[in-house]
Amino acid sequence: MRQFTAEYLDATREGMWADSREALGPLDLPRRERVLDVGAGTGELTRVLRAETAGEVVALDADAALLDEVPPPRALGDATRLPFREDAVDLVVCQALLVNLPDPGAAIREFARVSRDAVAAIEPDNSAVSIESTVEAEAPLAARARRRYLEGVATDATLGGVRGLFEDAGLQEIEVTRYDHVRSVAPPYSETAVEAARRKASGEGLATDREQILAGDATREDYDDLRQDWRAMGREVVAQMQAGEYRQSETVPFFVTVGRV
Repeated sequence: MRQFTAEYLDATREGMWADSREALGPLDLPRRERVLDVGAGTGELTRVLRAETAGEVVALDADAALLDEVPPPRALGDATRLPFREDAVDLVVCQALLVNLPDPGAAIREFARVSRDAVAAIEPDNSAVSIESTVEAEAPLAARARRRYLEGVATDATLGGVRGLFEDAGLQEIEVTRYDHVRSVAPPYSETAVEAARRKASGEGLATDREQILAGDATREDYDDLRQDWRAMGREVVAQMQAGEYRQSETVPFFVTVGRV
């Protein structure tokens, strides 16, 4: 399973569910008594769940350092071997977890064991991410880098709706709802946006995915060419920011799959 830093999770989940929580409706949060958020990370979804339900929401993650960012109650544990008895909660939910697991079906089966009522998975289809930018090269370069990454990553980062996995786990009354997470950059620029631009210009952002890119069909020459183009694009982003002209919007489609035990 991929390891993530708190900074990465904060940046990629920033603003998620801030504008609309309609897609969370099938989770029936207001009537939940005890919810388990698996793969909680630094608690982005945990905070939303706690705001939407009067019941207890337990955050669980395998990374103790990330979990330290989340107020109790919390638990350290593996998504495929949950440290809970059967029927311990009435809802088990995860967000952007299954796309990082080598065997997502094993996690869903564990979710069904621990829940006495419902299971929910909120997962992205990373192949369908779209970008609009005032820097002409950014969208095609991002698509090129994403394609190379998806060719080499060891898990299925394009899962999206997981109806089949829910059916295989014996879950019923399955419902799938789409939620588009839109992240926008516009003046005045946040510190996060400025740092993201700097990482593009230096190539650092792309370097974090180097191992996955080279695990696919890309050669080192392919990667070096991509990184060179990426840095040139990043310098244009920085220049437009300095002029107050840079604008960018990234849409990541998430699919909320809910099933009954």
